[in-house]
Amino acid sequence: MSRLRIIIAGAGGRMGQANIRAVAAHPGLELVGALDRPGAAALGKDAGGLAGIEPLGVTVSDNAEALVERADAIIDFSAPSASVALAGLAARRGLVHVIGTTGCLEAEDAAIARAGAEGARIVKSGNFSPGMVALAVLVEKAAAALPDYDVEVLEMHHNLKVDAPSGTALMLGEAAAKGRHIALKEHSVRVRDGHTGPREAGTIGFATLRGGNVIGDHMVILAGPSERIELNHRAQDRTIYANGAVRAVLWASGQKPGLYSMADVLGLND
Repeated sequence: MSRLRIIIAGAGGRMGQANIRAVAAHPGLELVGALDRPGAAALGKDAGGLAGIEPLGVTVSDNAEALVERADAIIDFSAPSASVALAGLAARRGLVHVIGTTGCLEAEDAAIARAGAEGARIVKSGNFSPGMVALAVLVEKAAAALPDYDVEVLEMHHNLKVDAPSGTALMLGEAAAKGRHIALKEHSVRVRDGHTGPREAGTIGFATLRGGNVIGDHMVILAGPSERIELNHRAQDRTIYANGAVRAVLWASGQKPGLYSMADVLGLND
């Protein structure tokens, strides 16, 4: 059986490098391309050397259109605008597109969804850790079972992360909102400052911390009148995300075009 040919987008980033290592280590995958933004320091470097492993004979490029001609799938932890452009290319070529990019605006998410409808097999998730996806299911169930409890989502990441709240925090907030049958957009509280007054019942609060080299810590608190439930997840290595992305590629290669989540990959939406 031939190996799936993979492109890594955002190759110069921490997750890009983890994805390169994960693909290189998998016997069913072949790295055929590595992408980064124009002007990036990674351009022209060997992808393997960039990721701290043996050279792979794949040079980091900024020419996505040329690379997709010889690929079956894209693993993409890059930037929203880049992910939208790659989704369009994936749709035209019928590729698998695994997207771990966070910070997308509504219009960008809509464009990615259209690419799924137009021929791409897209798996998009705020987090590719199986443990985190399972946690989101628990949050949904807890929020539904405890409808009067206040929900707060706390997250911390490294000091170079550029979007807030994190995609994972929003995923957990969406899970809580789904459990309550409400729209997160209309019930979330992102900032508290000054004299805010009492907490508004039925809202879902977010708190964002940044510092050091924290990979990703998340806590969902459900606070009731006489008790508090805390659901936690702490990422200790980016390998969990990269291995999850590889799992998503292998799963999506056997699916029809469309937009899927990591919960679909794990069979949690069956």
